Amino acid sequence: HTPMYFFLGNLSLLDICYTSSFTPSVLIHFLSKKKTISFTRCVVQMSVSYTMACTECVLLAVMAYDRYVAICNPLRYPIIMSKALCIQMAALSWGMGFLNSLTETILAIRLPFCGKNVINHFVCEIMAFVKLACADISLNEIAIMLGNVIFLYIPLLLICISYIFILSTVLKMNSAEGRKKAFSTCSAHLTVVTMFYGTILFIYMKPKSKDSAIDKLIALFYGVVTPMLNPIIYSLRNTEVLGALRKLMSRHWFWRKG
Repeated sequence: HTPMYFFLGNLSLLDICYTSSFTPSVLIHFLSKKKTISFTRCVVQMSVSYTMACTECVLLAVMAYDRYVAICNPLRYPIIMSKALCIQMAALSWGMGFLNSLTETILAIRLPFCGKNVINHFVCEIMAFVKLACADISLNEIAIMLGNVIFLYIPLLLICISYIFILSTVLKMNSAEGRKKAFSTCSAHLTVVTMFYGTILFIYMKPKSKDSAIDKLIALFYGVVTPMLNPIIYSLRNTEVLGALRKLMSRHWFWRKG
């Protein structure tokens, strides 16, 4: 389980950084009358949140491969998923996310901005930021589209391929207990992938509308709700956590009406 916990540690760090860059702006939007942000802070927030999002896309694909090796090649798992390989795969995820964010941020801040710059969003989202420029943004749109292919569609394709092999292996198992254990190993990761990719793909694939309220709501979901739910989803696989939860819910005061 060491590689799995190593990648979970990276995912937890990602979620902490992501929510730390996202949540303060959302709170300011709801609670403060002054809803302005400096250009520098906006760029930093945009860069950090975009780095975390891109890194998580790659990391979820890496975690899917880890599940594939654990279920389809259990005897060779310690050899294949060595400490060196795990560190390299995690570093690759972080490195790719950082380089993509750095490239697109540099392209964005080189644009000229004029007039009243009002971002119709909770945060400095890169596409909303670029649309404020009073110049041709074709290069930025191409870069963002290319980034979507590399960090959304390719990792999602790799995740689907991994789970096709996993499902094929699980269905060939003779033991019901073995199938149950295999599904338990993958259920948490599959739930996180569905929530994360589901919301992001919905944003980028749905028809563009003039009313951005839905976009803001979905951004709030994948920027705050999903990272908050990730630890809960993975914790529910732990028998000690489940036991403590059952004990808590069995208490009479838990169900007592106020």
